Amino acid sequence: MAVAVGYVEEPDRSLLVAAGDPDADWARNLEADPACQVTVGERSWAAIAEPLSRDEAARAVTLLILRYGTPAERLGRGPGFRLRAAD
Repeated sequence: MAVAVGYVEEPDRSLLVAAGDPDADWARNLEADPACQVTVGERSWAAIAEPLSRDEAARAVTLLILRYGTPAERLGRGPGFRLRAAD
């Protein structure tokens, strides 16, 4: 099942994502199985979702709000993840 989520790309090409609700299905799915498929534009790759620490999640939320504006203000209530390309 495909889900569209906001993201911020890091210099190492990993993506930061955060859920606005602790019960967001996509976030719970990543907690249960961190293997996922990421598609950005025409690029698609296998990735692993790594849970963010509290400080990393706060930084991710700030970056997401700066990128997407006020709709992102609910972020931080749910978990945050770093999506890294699977080796």
